[in-house]
Amino acid sequence: MFFRLSSTPVTMVTMTSTTDRDVAEEQAAQRLLTALRTRQACAPVRDLIGAVDLPAAYRVQERLTAGRVAGGATIVGRKIGLTSDAVQQQMGVDQPDFGVLFDDMAYDDGALVPTDTLLQPKAEAEIGFVLSEDLADGDLGLAQIRGAVAYGVPAIEICDSRIDGWDIAFADTVADNASSGVYVLGTVRKTLDEFDPVDTTMSMVINGEEVSTGTGAACLGDPLNAVAWLAKAARDFGEPLRAGQVILSGALGPMRPLASGDEVTVEIGGLGSVGARFS
Repeated sequence: MFFRLSSTPVTMVTMTSTTDRDVAEEQAAQRLLTALRTRQACAPVRDLIGAVDLPAAYRVQERLTAGRVAGGATIVGRKIGLTSDAVQQQMGVDQPDFGVLFDDMAYDDGALVPTDTLLQPKAEAEIGFVLSEDLADGDLGLAQIRGAVAYGVPAIEICDSRIDGWDIAFADTVADNASSGVYVLGTVRKTLDEFDPVDTTMSMVINGEEVSTGTGAACLGDPLNAVAWLAKAARDFGEPLRAGQVILSGALGPMRPLASGDEVTVEIGGLGSVGARFS
């Protein structure tokens, strides 16, 4: 992911009590939920929770998730962001982040995706995985991860930000459900016996022009490393990954902005292609 970081000093927030912290986090969640509901971008939430307070940011994300579920959305998986070393350095962090995938975020290959449901969409190409087993116990090492993957699919993630102008610090993107928008999964399904994620190549084309390229190694060295990181983080947060869930493992190359009328096609070598149009 690529972001426009604020050029103004960040105001660090000092909480004097648990009540103050809870109020600030609820205000941050409501700001983001309002932006989501009204389709009007909002100010960053770092003025409320600080710029790099990871636990606070995930608590806001949990409030956001609870609001979505209360509104009728169903959790169907997770996404991983900040898998690039360069972007981690830009954000001043040393780890990825994760967000929640809901059923109303999913589109089929070739779908017409309405852009009026999004604010500031940007497309990135990645590998999606569907799990055949829970990842709640054990060492969650690569061998266990490989055994828990039913299959991989080519995927387009449409990142989006409720924060005006993508003016985000680490806490802003985490709180905002890791800047999630919608996603499109291809119809080709291959097991890990049929392709190796780390060896894949990626090409993303928008309106006939190649705009992004990359490899499986660009995603934490191997997309399965990203899934292993997520499995451990999700378990630590008390919500382990479950069989049947979709996992978007992180970008294989730079993301690119989208506009109404654009057509996106992603080809992932050894895995297949996926496409969508935007109205």
